[in-house]
Amino acid sequence: MHDIDLAGLGRGARHLRLDTFVRLRWLAITGQSAAVVGAQFGLGLALPFGWCFLVIAASSWLNLALRIRFPASYRLSDDSAALLLAFDIIQLAALLFLTGGLQNPFSLLFLAPVLISATALPPERTLALGLLAIGLATLLALVHRPLPWFADGRIELPFLYVSGVWTAILLGTAFTGVYAWRVAEETRLLAQALAATELVLAREQHLSQLDGLAAAAAHELGTPLGTIMVVSKELIRQLGPTASPAVAEDLNLLREQVDRCRGILGKLTSLDGDGAGFLATVTFSHLVEELVAPQRALGIALDVSTRGDGPEPACRRNPGVMFGLANILDNAVDFAGARVTVDGRWSHDRVWIEIRDDGPGFSTEVLLRAGEPYVTTRGAESRGSDRPQGAGTVGAGLGLGLFIAKTLIERSGAQIALSNGSGAEDGHGAVVRVSWARHIFERGAVPRHSPEPELPPPLPSRESLPI
Repeated sequence: MHDIDLAGLGRGARHLRLDTFVRLRWLAITGQSAAVVGAQFGLGLALPFGWCFLVIAASSWLNLALRIRFPASYRLSDDSAALLLAFDIIQLAALLFLTGGLQNPFSLLFLAPVLISATALPPERTLALGLLAIGLATLLALVHRPLPWFADGRIELPFLYVSGVWTAILLGTAFTGVYAWRVAEETRLLAQALAATELVLAREQHLSQLDGLAAAAAHELGTPLGTIMVVSKELIRQLGPTASPAVAEDLNLLREQVDRCRGILGKLTSLDGDGAGFLATVTFSHLVEELVAPQRALGIALDVSTRGDGPEPACRRNPGVMFGLANILDNAVDFAGARVTVDGRWSHDRVWIEIRDDGPGFSTEVLLRAGEPYVTTRGAESRGSDRPQGAGTVGAGLGLGLFIAKTLIERSGAQIALSNGSGAEDGHGAVVRVSWARHIFERGAVPRHSPEPELPPPLPSRESLPI
């Protein structure tokens, strides 16, 4: 239906502004300066004060250079962001080297740049930064200046304690990195899926608005077209008997084209709010046909049927419902072995659509957590397939398609039930049933045909009149 560049959405959502990195570094500079000044003058510890502030000044100079060179709204590429975070790790390692290495309790700050990378950068760059942090932590465990202490004593922590700190940094880097990446990735995937859904719904909304535009154009063009019609009739009446064959042919062509334009405008006039409005209102059978039409060329047999009791229901076109139903049908076609059945039914009080396939069916996890995000049975081969990402496959393989479809359909007042077939007819495939109360399904629909006028009863015959 609509091709959505989810990869482009993901790249745009991933890149962070330079202003974010600059502000975080100013915060780190403030904390480092306060710690050095407090230890030197507050506690009286013997620090290499000049060297420490030279290392801190390097971060300040970098921040000032970035502020001068780039605007605050500039977005960093993945490589640039990774280089800035690598500088922060190296700067922290240099400061820890001067103040006791891993014996310094601030050594756990190695986790901060890795955590930021996990939330904003791809996994491979986070892994590289994590390895850099662990490598520098290992070096600091072996080579560093003594831990600053009071002038009348010296403290030397046992190597076993230092090894424990190194292990804590290693495990903390791995755990927080993976955890932060997972949480951030789920948030990004959900944002991408919702953004794609909004794009599709916006396009469908534009289509729904065409009926009003067409009706307005018809009303505006009606007056000048009527004038042309009157003038053409007068020309035919006055020049017809004496006109040459060429002029007579042109006059007849003009009359035919005017009649054609009036017919077109008559159809467009039916699109306004007082007419039939076939773009705004669709019958149930047409809705089902519109749903299955894009799937007929995919090589899967489609059995479609619509029938019911009483007059056929009609509904107001709802882009969200169409998007959700198309997503469910697309999943059925993807997992079907050879056949998908779309069964539309209605009664005097209910309307429902049942979509069945002959595939493996829903897994237990999907049935237990139906409609929750990130619940999927698609494998990596489905996610990496070359199939175009259309409206029905937004978030394909991410466990978001059913979540979005269920949310959009239920907003229309429908109920969705998921199950697996058990009979000979259903086989063992998946069954999705979407049902509405009929008055909810028909809510807001414009009648496609005006009701027949009620005729008065016939007059009685003369013989039966009372005297």
